[in-house]
Order: sequence, then C-alpha cells, then structure tokens
Amino acid sequence: MNINQLLQHALTGISVGGCYALIAIGYTLVYGILRLINFAHGDIFMVAGYFMIFSFAVMPFPVAIVVTLVGTTVLGILIEKFAYSPLRQAPRMSVMISAIGVSYLLQNLATYLFTALPKAYPAIPGLKQVIKIGDISTSLVTILTPIITILLVVLLLWLVNRTKIGMAMRAVSRDYEAASLMGIKLNQVISFTFAIGSLLAAVGSILYFTDRMTVFPFSGSLPGLKCFVAAVFGGIGSIPGALVGGFFIGICETVIKAIGLSTFSDAFTFIVLIVMLLIRPTGLFGEKNIDKV
Repeated sequence: MNINQLLQHALTGISVGGCYALIAIGYTLVYGILRLINFAHGDIFMVAGYFMIFSFAVMPFPVAIVVTLVGTTVLGILIEKFAYSPLRQAPRMSVMISAIGVSYLLQNLATYLFTALPKAYPAIPGLKQVIKIGDISTSLVTILTPIITILLVVLLLWLVNRTKIGMAMRAVSRDYEAASLMGIKLNQVISFTFAIGSLLAAVGSILYFTDRMTVFPFSGSLPGLKCFVAAVFGGIGSIPGALVGGFFIGICETVIKAIGLSTFSDAFTFIVLIVMLLIRPTGLFGEKNIDKV
C-alpha cells in the first residue's frame, strides 16, 4: 500500500468516523441524563434516511434537508414521551426493554411501509462532487463530514457548558432527584436531550447515506451498534469520548477493509467492546466523578 492509498483510506475512515461520532453522541447524551441505553437510536438514524428520500422527491433539496432534521428531532421527542416517559419510575430493565421494543417497532414499521428492498438515497447537489488533492480523489462529503462533526461537537460543548439549559442538563446528570427539588423541569431537560441526540443522528444520516446511496429498514442496526461501541470506548456519558470513539472505530474499520480483511471489520468493533470492558469499563474518558454531559 503506497502513501496515496494510505491517505485515501485515512480520509474515508475519518469521514465514516465522523458519522459514527454524531450518532454515538446521541447514546452518550441520553445515558448521561437517564442512565439509559437508547437501543432505538440507530433506527432513528435509519428513519431519517427515509425522511430524506421522500421529502427530496417533492421538495427543493434545502427544504428537504430542513424537513428531515425537524422530522427526526420530533420523532426522537415523541419516542421519549410515549415509550420512556411513562416508565420514568419503573425499574431500569423495563425502560431498556421498552427501548428494544421501539427499535423493533421502527424496523418492522419501515418494512411494512417501504418494503425490505433498498431505496436509492437522493444525490444532494454538490456533496458527491469529486475533489482532487494531489493524486488523491475524494468526494466533497468525505471532506465535509469530519469538519461538520467537529463544529457540531464544539457547539454542543458550548451549549452544555455555557448555557442555562446546559447547566440544567449537567445538574440532572449529576443527581436526578436533587435537580428536581431545585426546581429544574426534568421533562423539558429530557425532551431537549432527546431532541439534540436525534438532530445529530439526522445530520449523521445525511452524511452517511450520501456516500452509501441506499436505505433499507435494517440499515440502522449495525451502524447503531457500532456507535454504541464507540460511545463505550470513549466513555459513555462523555461527549469528547464519543467523538474520539467514533473516529477510532471508523478509521480502524476502514483500514481493516483496505488490507483485505473486510470479513472481520464488523467483528473487530465488538472485540474492541469486549477488550475495553475488560481493561477499562468506564472507557477512555469515563470517570466516576465528572459531568456526564
């Protein structure tokens, strides 16, 4: 493998990792607030793909992007209201089972409505434009993905650390009951957290499916699991950890495929999960007494 091929695969890995990071942040935000693994998060990412397909067919692409972002955000809020909020005082296992149920519901509903056949993802003007950097050819979306990811993470960290709603999120993540006694409106904070996570999943969906060009009802399952691993690797509950974990998984997956071991690329992700849980269960950035979001 020459240097140009290495750089080409590195660019691809960073791009995939950026998409994974955006989805992993959704896992880490919800866990930081509710101590809940939202197993439906990967399927929210999948539904965002269908939102884009059908809105793009009847609207100009800037409007279709807005509709996709808003629709996915509303979907995340509705899932929290109807599937998780009624179980707020229930045992944690009940909420986890509900999350798994929502995941299967979204998959089967998509299969019923859209069939299991892959649907072509629309080509957003400009994003597939080929760009040459020396002897390396790549698409504009490959270059934009890590840039957009880092900008969104910086904006999210500012929101969490510098705004009133961010202060409320950190208070709830520290002590749920004490935050309630202090007058923080828990339902609003939790809905806002789901909204942010779903919005980032929608952005990740647009960037991810633009490169892969097809969506089917189970296209969110494996990426969702990989992003969960990325969140655990970085330290679930830590936003910078989700960013690092997403880039790590994306780059490693791409390198493994590049050296001809694509059969093992998915297995590697779950080996990382097992090894991390054995060596450092809290992840790279996860510690007991830190702000979780």
